[in-house]
Amino acid sequence: QVQLVESGGGSVQAGGSLRLSCAASGYTYSRYCMGWFRRAPGKEREGVALIDSDGSTRYTDPVKGRFTISKDNAKNTLYLQMNSLKPEDTAMYYCAATALLHCGGSWQFFNYWGQGTQVTVSS
Repeated sequence: QVQLVESGGGSVQAGGSLRLSCAASGYTYSRYCMGWFRRAPGKEREGVALIDSDGSTRYTDPVKGRFTISKDNAKNTLYLQMNSLKPEDTAMYYCAATALLHCGGSWQFFNYWGQGTQVTVSS
């Protein structure tokens, strides 16, 4: 059974940084496409970043140049480095995983989810 556990959320001021981590059990990061999603209050869940098994990445436009997705296959851990945070980045952030080698840039193939970690950015 796949279990994903996020950590690293918190409260920061605008312009600050946070690094989210996602540890997995029952799942091998190196083999599959993984990603980060977020849901802000009153909004739909949206894809933030994804990374394929070959390391190819995709980002949603609002976070390009500020967020970086990466994974440590040896530690079976996924990361999201978030810099230059803005109040509009405030959301619950979720780690997600697929059973695919490549997502093909699509946000739709994710079927394993963590419980989420809250990120709050104040102005």
